[in-house]
Amino acid sequence: MATTITVRPNGSLRVEGEFVLLDGEGKAFDLAGRTRISLCRCGHSKDKPFCDSTHKTCGWESVVVARTLPPLVPKT
Repeated sequence: MATTITVRPNGSLRVEGEFVLLDGEGKAFDLAGRTRISLCRCGHSKDKPFCDSTHKTCGWESVVVARTLPPLVPKT
């Protein structure tokens, strides 16, 4: 199954499919076989990087609409 990442309105990033989640040192999280997780966007979760739904009570809001990114600029 391809990996899908959904930016939820006023909520988390929902990751579904086959994926590996790495920490800043490149070590993989043990996801215990999960193929769906929610990642925190608000910065207030007590279980970072995972969402614990704190965004619902901390007043954080963010609605993102899909768009086309500008073309890549080649590195010189």
